Amino acid sequence: MGSALYVFLLPALALSSTLILVGVLAVSGVAKLRAPDDAAGWEAMGIPAVLRRAWLIRLHPIAELVLAAALLLLGGLLGTAAAVVAVLLFAAYLAMVWRARLRTPDASCACFGERRPITGRTLLRNAWLTLLAVVSAATIGALPPFGGVVVLAAAFWPWTLALAAVAVTFALTWERSSDDAGPARAGQPGAAVPARGEDAELEDYLRTRTPSVPVQLGDGETVNLRELAAQQPLLLLFVSETCGSCTPVIESAGAYRALLPEVSVRLVLQLRPEESTLTSAAEPQTLHDPHRYASGSIGDFSTPTAVLLGMDGMLAGGPVTGAGAIAEFVDDVYESLHGERPPGR
Repeated sequence: MGSALYVFLLPALALSSTLILVGVLAVSGVAKLRAPDDAAGWEAMGIPAVLRRAWLIRLHPIAELVLAAALLLLGGLLGTAAAVVAVLLFAAYLAMVWRARLRTPDASCACFGERRPITGRTLLRNAWLTLLAVVSAATIGALPPFGGVVVLAAAFWPWTLALAAVAVTFALTWERSSDDAGPARAGQPGAAVPARGEDAELEDYLRTRTPSVPVQLGDGETVNLRELAAQQPLLLLFVSETCGSCTPVIESAGAYRALLPEVSVRLVLQLRPEESTLTSAAEPQTLHDPHRYASGSIGDFSTPTAVLLGMDGMLAGGPVTGAGAIAEFVDDVYESLHGERPPGR
């Protein structure tokens, strides 16, 4: 009885763990090809400078797809080697997000293409995937050297159908939260406009009230965020000194101000004025939100993130996260004000 159970359990573990890894790697690789990361994002994750090469960043999603194919089609020693690579890869992912979370509480990662905040759920997910990779490495050697999981899936087709049913059910019932739904598009300072595209007229931006919360100016004065926005539309750039992905946004703030003179473009920092190296008491002064009243009221997001506040006391666009998305967001604001894309775009 025990030997029969072992004969069934070993292939079942190999099939389930490896198929899950194949699916995750395939989804991750395709997502990264659609929304590639950049050197700043890799720097924020603590990847050494010697590895932050453009060709490596481009190769990364392709390597994930190749590894997925190897896990799917190989068994024996070759399959075990591929699974060991998967163990090292997912363990590295887990270590990087853990260090990034410890270093910066609002850290984010582009684990599946678009940049998302690193949460406890992210750490749990990566730990679980690392465990599955270990299980796969321990069991995939029993599969045929060529054909691997494909051959086993055909032989254990009821088990395969059950796994497929679980995956399809999850895909059909899982609903994206507001944090996962992707960045909202830009609106003009007074009223939001829908996103560009063929169906732009069908997409409505759900406007919410600008938080009436205290924030500090660079000179130390405390002001009400909603009252400040009533004086002039505000484009808030939530950034952090320790966030590598924020560097392009910080460096572009002056260019954004020149492009949008109608809008007050301000850096928002989580440190007090006396604690931050980015503090500026010259207009437009930096804003400081050490208690996260503003960011916590608008939504849980990572840095860098941009939000547009209208003079009517309502959010006019955003939040959008990521340097590239913010640059496009600024272009959208310009287009909503002037009816065309910025010159040279």
